[in-house]
Amino acid sequence: MQIIAVTNDRHEIVEPLWLARAESVHRQLRPHLPPDYAAKMRSVLAGGAGMTVAAEGESVRGVAVYRWHENTAEGRKFYIDDLVTDEALRSSGVGRALLAHLESEARRLACHAIVLDSGTQRTRAHRFYFREGFFITSFNFKKQLT
Repeated sequence: MQIIAVTNDRHEIVEPLWLARAESVHRQLRPHLPPDYAAKMRSVLAGGAGMTVAAEGESVRGVAVYRWHENTAEGRKFYIDDLVTDEALRSSGVGRALLAHLESEARRLACHAIVLDSGTQRTRAHRFYFREGFFITSFNFKKQLT
């Protein structure tokens, strides 16, 4: 398995073919993404996100979308928007490989913490995050505006 950066540090797409290949796996986590996946992802990435895929041969096995920023609560942090492994390959090391790569990136970018949100219904994912050293630090509150 290889980890491929779809974007560079300036959030520019450097591997458009891998962006296209990532769609079917990414939609397993985010089925509501609009039909024009590439346009949506260009917008998300231009807004400050990065993207990496785990691949074997020409197949995407996992997808990560992330960003880094600084705030008053935690200092410089690395936030994982999306982390998904192909459903057929869960518990095979793909998520762990992506997470290890993201941790390496967070350290390279001098981040103090890696942070993510996970839906309350995703209990299998929660077990994975606990095994990988994550812990619950707060509640996430949301008010829908549209």
